Amino acid sequence: MLHIRSLLLGAATAALLAGASYAKDDITVALQLEPPHLDPTSAAAGAIDSVLYSNVFEGLMRFMGDGSVVGGLAKSWDISDDGLVYTFILHDNVLFHDGTTMDAEDVQFSLNRARADDSVNAQKALFAGITDVSALDAATVVVTLAEPNGNFLFNLAWGDAVIVAPESIETIKQTPIGTGAFKFVNWVQGDKIELVRNEDYWGAAPALEKATFKFISDPTAAFAAVMAEDVDVFSGFPAPENLPQFEADPRFQVLVGSTEGETILSTNNKMPPFDNPLVRQALAHAIDRQAIVDGAMFGYGTPIGTHFAPHNPAYVDLKAGSAYDPEKAKALLAEAGFADGFETTLHLPPPSYARRGGEIIAAQLAEVGIKAEITNVEWAQWLETVFRGKNFGLTIVSHTEPMDINIYANPEYYFQYDNPKFQELMTTLNATTDPDARTALMGDAQKMISGDYVNGYLFQLAALSVAKAGVQGLWTNAPTQATDLTGVSWAD
Repeated sequence: MLHIRSLLLGAATAALLAGASYAKDDITVALQLEPPHLDPTSAAAGAIDSVLYSNVFEGLMRFMGDGSVVGGLAKSWDISDDGLVYTFILHDNVLFHDGTTMDAEDVQFSLNRARADDSVNAQKALFAGITDVSALDAATVVVTLAEPNGNFLFNLAWGDAVIVAPESIETIKQTPIGTGAFKFVNWVQGDKIELVRNEDYWGAAPALEKATFKFISDPTAAFAAVMAEDVDVFSGFPAPENLPQFEADPRFQVLVGSTEGETILSTNNKMPPFDNPLVRQALAHAIDRQAIVDGAMFGYGTPIGTHFAPHNPAYVDLKAGSAYDPEKAKALLAEAGFADGFETTLHLPPPSYARRGGEIIAAQLAEVGIKAEITNVEWAQWLETVFRGKNFGLTIVSHTEPMDINIYANPEYYFQYDNPKFQELMTTLNATTDPDARTALMGDAQKMISGDYVNGYLFQLAALSVAKAGVQGLWTNAPTQATDLTGVSWAD
């Protein structure tokens, strides 16, 4: 009997060890925001890229964790002397997850779809300079531009520029078919998205066999899930006040980095009274940025005075032009004809920076006579009402796209800033390749939108993540809104 019992104990131990070994091959990542659908090429929601960028979908180029841009599906490329013709050579033996071959015709389809007249790509402007996309052979794509664009390779690394197949485009929003290191297998809406390792991946195989993305919107529930070790990683942790507790717990690691997320009090420039520059200037002086960073983000975040990341070498510090000065704000309102203030709306999407920051901003605005009626909205409602419908006075959102000051050149963009001089400036910037000249132009662009008080510039969003101590390979910084798992593994 003793021998049999020993065998049983041995079997149980082996089973436990096998379970522990298996646990090292999968990961559960929590995010606060769930994607509205799963097509990164037809929505502005960064939550789509948070799950799918690099994991499921790939572009010709890709961002690395340090912000550099490297080849993705493009093995190499050549740029003509005049800067107008880009010739891309694709990697060999690349398959979509449904087993079909990815070739030059798929690249042609994807770029033409993104730039088409009826394109619903949220970053259609990235592709506006393309005049032709040709597939010379299965492995060679030639892209011709109307004029040189010093940002072109950078633009092709965006999630909006990933390569998709015509065969799967009809169902892409529910069943994403990409070329990445992980395959999509399941989406339980309101709960989770599951990915598995792509055994036919053309590149280096990821260490993880399975990845589950869990969606936990409530900051209190987020804290409980991490503390109970129900999740392995919480990317974009929404309760910064809890971070010191995790830092003091050896079970966890806290990653604090920077994002490309300019957090702004977006202002409807065509809706009275915000069509009056004096009112927008008053709004800017009514805001105490540091109080918002301290109160909403517990000190995590870098105050900004324009729509540009402070870690970018071309950043210009313009905070002084919109320093907190409520008396000046009142005087400007009186000069604009609103001595008694006015009422407006403040739409707040789910992230903590918006909901918590919005309460603080509403109180600050009230001190100068602006009564902002808060409306809490889910992302789908925000996209419909604010982003597409432009039916708002004020809103708070973090623009996480990399170096995206060009959005101010689009008068149809949701805050509806229409300045021909700025549009001309962006055209010149796109056509400029000299680094020093580009830096100077980017400085001019920052000064122009800051001086026009287009929006209330609040702070650069910090990248805050909590992970179990054994997880390695996570991005600390967020050069784009992504949770890239291709290099993530568990320590031995």
